[in-house]
Amino acid sequence: MASPRAPSRPWRANDASVALAPLALIFVAFVALPILALGWRAVESGELAANLTSKVVIDALRLSAITSTLALLLAILFGTPVAYLLARRSFPGKALVDLLVDLPIVLPPTVAGVALLVAFGRTGVLGGRLDAIGIEVAFTTAAVVLAQVFVAAPYYIRTVKAGFESISPEYEGVAATLGASPLRIFWRIMVPLSWPSLLAGAILCWARALSELGATLLFAGSFPGRTRTLPLAILGVFDGGGNTDLAIALSVILIVAAAILLVLLRLVARTAARPRY
Repeated sequence: MASPRAPSRPWRANDASVALAPLALIFVAFVALPILALGWRAVESGELAANLTSKVVIDALRLSAITSTLALLLAILFGTPVAYLLARRSFPGKALVDLLVDLPIVLPPTVAGVALLVAFGRTGVLGGRLDAIGIEVAFTTAAVVLAQVFVAAPYYIRTVKAGFESISPEYEGVAATLGASPLRIFWRIMVPLSWPSLLAGAILCWARALSELGATLLFAGSFPGRTRTLPLAILGVFDGGGNTDLAIALSVILIVAAAILLVLLRLVARTAARPRY
């Protein structure tokens, strides 16, 4: 059962909240002002609708949606076993695996891009061998997906690992004594009980993949229709001295997507906080 939330208390004249409120208000205003200014500029220009349906925006949106979804599917396929093993089993090198999972979270995205390029570029450690048999990875759509998996999958693994850890080992033990196979225990017990964490991890992973910029730019480049995702399209508009309203339209899409994902995360968190019997 989740820990009960502390009840909210009314304001009091001698409460510390009164003294802290102005500082909190300054921070909220600092975060809200740029977002509100962006929204106001998008509406005030009168070009938002036209820019949202422009070829640049449609191509970038389509590519971002496809690559982010593919990155999520790969994270689920390969990240779920990693999360399960880290949460429920002891094995040689576990501490190293745990470290490797966390490393992309703290690495600067540019470092991630350089590392991917050194590994999978045409002259890279593995990329050179792939290139010899006609498989090119760097500066392709596949490179976008790999970059997104590299930076986003750890968010999925960390969230799902916490979900697996919250399940009592007694459930597995009882199921095993009743003759259930390990895979059946995983699918019929572990996955349903940790479903809120799986969903929250998937949302975080997809959101991080959607917003990825640095690693994608260095490893995949910025080619329209092939590797130019929404963040890269925004950067491309400014680098080319182009239409600022177009960059605003792209930014609005990302802000709306982020807001929707945050709402979904809060709904998932509320579901996970409900008592389970």
